Amino acid sequence: MCKSRRRDDSYSSTEWSEAFTLSVSNKPRATLTAGTTIIPVGGSVTLTCSVQSSDGWKYEWFRRTQRTSEVQIRDQQNRDIRVSQGGIYRCRGTRGNPVYYTDKSYEVTIEITFSNKVVVKQQPNWPQIFRGETITLTCEVQEGGETTEWEYEWRGPRTPTQWTHNNDVTFVVSESSSGDYMCKSRRRDDSYSSTEWSEAFTLSVSTDQPKAQITSHMRDIPVGGSVTLNCSVNASSSSSGWKYYWYRDEKSSEALTTQDAVFHSNGQISVSQEGLYRCRGGRGNSVYYTEDSQSVRIDKKAAPEPESSSFLTPLIVGLVCGVLLILLLLLLLCRFKQSKDSFFVRTRSTNQSSAMNHMIKDEAQHSRHASTVQGDACVYESIKDLHDTQNDDSVLYAQVSHDRAKTKKDNDDSLLYAQVYYTKAKPKRHKGKPAPAAADETVYSEVKSQTALD
Repeated sequence: MCKSRRRDDSYSSTEWSEAFTLSVSNKPRATLTAGTTIIPVGGSVTLTCSVQSSDGWKYEWFRRTQRTSEVQIRDQQNRDIRVSQGGIYRCRGTRGNPVYYTDKSYEVTIEITFSNKVVVKQQPNWPQIFRGETITLTCEVQEGGETTEWEYEWRGPRTPTQWTHNNDVTFVVSESSSGDYMCKSRRRDDSYSSTEWSEAFTLSVSTDQPKAQITSHMRDIPVGGSVTLNCSVNASSSSSGWKYYWYRDEKSSEALTTQDAVFHSNGQISVSQEGLYRCRGGRGNSVYYTEDSQSVRIDKKAAPEPESSSFLTPLIVGLVCGVLLILLLLLLLCRFKQSKDSFFVRTRSTNQSSAMNHMIKDEAQHSRHASTVQGDACVYESIKDLHDTQNDDSVLYAQVSHDRAKTKKDNDDSLLYAQVYYTKAKPKRHKGKPAPAAADETVYSEVKSQTALD
């Protein structure tokens, strides 16, 4: 309250005024608010500074970064300002003369968005991931990336939420790993300028362990051949990246090598050894294995011959034997004909004297006498003359007797005597010419018996 008096009359005054209540507060703190803390590409944001329940204030603005100290933004005294740079902002109020300053506001971080686009990629990039597999998620900066170093921030169920210098995260997936993953990056020299968040990458984790399957069209190994085996993972049509491991015998834990089988692509091998075969799939650097397939027994047996082979073999053998038999018969026939021709040539060229005829007659009588005593037989054969070119009726009669009068000791000298009578047919008569007399010719031939030859 207050009252007054006249200066020339110190004993005269007014009454006390009504009471004026003064409320004194502590030094105020300015308040800074922002419509958004992310500046879009090519845009800006509005910042507002205020001092609660008081008037007459002017405002001062400040900005800093992690690498630069705080400086005042000049020519900005209004309550609202628009900024297009990322950084840490503060403000305070001023009024009066001398100037009274409020406390500075709390910091507000404004980030500016780069035009760079970031994407999340998975390595290995298999569409289907199984529990227990190890994967790596990578944050890649694309489109107009500056030549600078970046920091990265992740958002997801199994990734760190703070900024890190590594652009990838590696982990073993489980049921809790399923979900959406996003990342963004910023320049290391300007931690308040960053890219926008990437699009969400959805990770789906399968909880069931897949099982390999083995198939074979043949179970018996043909002689000198092999059997082809196929292995596949019956998990999903989009599942990929599998390598296949083969085993022989149930207790074996050592995978087959190229010395044991011939390896083909797409999980296919050819084996030539009998045994019990199984396979399984595996993929990844830290190899993740499927369940083993069922076992398949491969036996080594002789394959049946084709029907065409069983039919052609006896046919070819029969044809060869037939041809050889025909050639043998032709050879025997030629030898027989040559022997026959030689016999008639020798018989006609022998001596035809009458004295020899007499000896032959005596021998014939002796042979007939011996044959009646010893039972020797005489053989007569009618033989055509080979030199008969006029087709006459000339005939050779050969009487062959076997002399067995000798003792067994002399049996090696047994002889066959051939008495040959050569009779020509009566020739035809011609006018004016007498017919020649017919002549009988006897030819003597000595022939060794079979016993003598033996």
